[in-house]
Amino acid sequence: MRIIIDILTPKQCMLFSKLSERLKQAGHEVFLVSRKYEEAVNLIRLKGLKAKIIGRHGGKELANKLKASAQRILELTSYFREVDPDVAVSFSSPEMARVAFGLGIPHICVNDSPHAEAVARLTIPLATKLLSPKAIPKRLWTRFGISSDRIRQYNALDPWAWLKDFKPDEKIISKLGLDLSKHILTFRPEEEFAAYLLSKTQGRMGIVSVIRKILDEKDDVQIIVIPRYESQIKYLQEVFNGEIRILESSIDGPSLLYYTTIFIGGGGTMTAEASLLGVPTFSCYPAEPFIILKYLMKKKLVKLERNPEKLAKKALATLDRIEYERMKQDERAKRLVKTFEDPVEVIAEEVEKTVTS
Repeated sequence: MRIIIDILTPKQCMLFSKLSERLKQAGHEVFLVSRKYEEAVNLIRLKGLKAKIIGRHGGKELANKLKASAQRILELTSYFREVDPDVAVSFSSPEMARVAFGLGIPHICVNDSPHAEAVARLTIPLATKLLSPKAIPKRLWTRFGISSDRIRQYNALDPWAWLKDFKPDEKIISKLGLDLSKHILTFRPEEEFAAYLLSKTQGRMGIVSVIRKILDEKDDVQIIVIPRYESQIKYLQEVFNGEIRILESSIDGPSLLYYTTIFIGGGGTMTAEASLLGVPTFSCYPAEPFIILKYLMKKKLVKLERNPEKLAKKALATLDRIEYERMKQDERAKRLVKTFEDPVEVIAEEVEKTVTS
């Protein structure tokens, strides 16, 4: 079987690298594609994957997003004809969905983000099958035009695909020049260029004032920030002028999170990763919490706080009782993941079933 997989983000790289490995072991030919998007491409290279780069990220402006998508559809169509795949797989890639549908190729769509309505409207109705965490009710997907019988749920969160057999690499500590005898606070800004947040962030990063308040109180902590975009890197460098470590290239994220004392993120994949690894985790997500974030909050694995001053105080209070907080977080995480199944196996099964049925 010939399978084409689209990788658009770092999370998709983590998930689909595992899926690709599983499919290749089963004897299938796998073709990976991506686009010019620094975070994703850097991680693809870091993991030693071979992917054909087709098209580019459209940036923040809606008109540029549309133009980039239209051009990528044309280029992807040519590559489909070259590869002649039996099935396409993506994490709700609008271009993959449109090309696969247009060429009559089955499309297995994975998605855990019904709050990203623009992408869902463009991809979910065209999916041959939708794979999604059980935490997301089917009704949130059927409103986009897919029947419930084309939806398969798995009892897990997506990061479990690469965390279930994860072993931390302590080399990350020396690589980043960190000291394990001191607390490490890791920050991840919100996804400010996503269509579903364009009207929420106003181009501001809520973590900036949080970091400043913590630095004013503590001079013995190590602060790491993992920006998403070049513009965020430049802004943070200007604001902090060497006071914190700002990562400019992709790293082994789970290993850094494993050694992190407290994680504060926008609410995306790294927030879920940190919480499942037993790291006390806060989110400063600027809008109404999406389903997966609500799920993690309900399981008491993530605490949401949008007010920068209150968030800084809560983080500092957690530091004061960190051994207890870490123990409770670890207990809750282990209790939850004990019930999880492997998302990769579920997705792979559907991919194989789609072609043989």
